[in-house]
Amino acid sequence: MLNKLAASELVLNDDGSVYHLNLLPEDIAAKVILVGDPDRVPKVSKYFDTVEIKKNKREFYTHTGTLRGERISVMSTGIGTENIDIVMNELDALVNIDLQKKEFKTEHTSLELYRMGTCGSVNPDVQVDNMLVTKNVVGLDGLMHFYQDYSFENEFSKDFLEKFPYEKIRPMLYFSEWSEQLGEVFKDAKYHGNTATFPGFYAPQGRELRLKALDDQFLETLNDLGITNFEMETSAIYAFSKLLGHKAITVNNVIANRRRGEFSADHHQSEKRLIEWVLERVIN
Repeated sequence: MLNKLAASELVLNDDGSVYHLNLLPEDIAAKVILVGDPDRVPKVSKYFDTVEIKKNKREFYTHTGTLRGERISVMSTGIGTENIDIVMNELDALVNIDLQKKEFKTEHTSLELYRMGTCGSVNPDVQVDNMLVTKNVVGLDGLMHFYQDYSFENEFSKDFLEKFPYEKIRPMLYFSEWSEQLGEVFKDAKYHGNTATFPGFYAPQGRELRLKALDDQFLETLNDLGITNFEMETSAIYAFSKLLGHKAITVNNVIANRRRGEFSADHHQSEKRLIEWVLERVIN
C-alpha cells in the first residue's frame, strides 16, 4: 500500500508548516503542555528558562523553550473536541510524517501530552481549588466514531454503559483512559477521578437560558455512574493518544462544584497554582 499523502489530505502552509498549528517539526518539544485558552500560553511559558519559538494561527498559540535544561512546549487548543481533532492529528503529523515527502516515517515518535485545564465537579465531596487527575474518561461528543479503528473498553466503560439511562445519547459515547506512566508523575494530586467530556457549555452541562436542557438530573446521574468532573477536551486527547501511540494525561484545577453551587473565590490565583504545580512535576 502506498503511504504517500495527497495535498488535500495533509494541508501545509507556504512555508511547509502544518496548516492550522502553523508549526514545523523543529518547533515542538517531545513534552507538550496543552491548555485551552491562548492567554494561558504566556502564563505558562513565563516560567521557562528560555523561549525560542513563539508562533500562532487562529486560536492555536505555541511557545517552545527550555525548563531546567529540558526542552518543553506549551500550546493552546481552544475549546472543544473538534479543536482537539485538529491539534492531535497535526501534532502527530509533525513527528510521524515526513512533511516534505508527505510519507509516513518508518520510526515512530511518541509525545508526552499534558492537558492543563480547569473543570467543574459533579461530586459534592470534591473541594474547589484542588488538582484532579483524570484516570478514565467518557466522551459524549461522538468524535471518535468517525475513526475506523478506534475501540476501547475497560471495567469503567462497561459499568457506565450498562447503567447509562439516556438512549438518545448512548450512540455518541466513547471511552479512554490515562497513560499510567504519566499518572505516576501526579500521584500526589488530591483527587484522581473519572471525567465526562461534553460537546457544549450550556445544555450538555445542565445549564439553561432560554432553552431547556435534556434532564435537570443529568449531572447527578453522571455522578451516580462514577463521574467525578466534567470539561470539554480530555476524551479526544486520550482517545487519539491511544490510536496514535502517544502518552497523555489531564490535570485539571477544580474551579466549580456544580452540585454545591460553589465557584473558586480567586480562579486567577488558582490557575497560577495549577501551572506551578504541573511544571514542577513535568520537569523536576
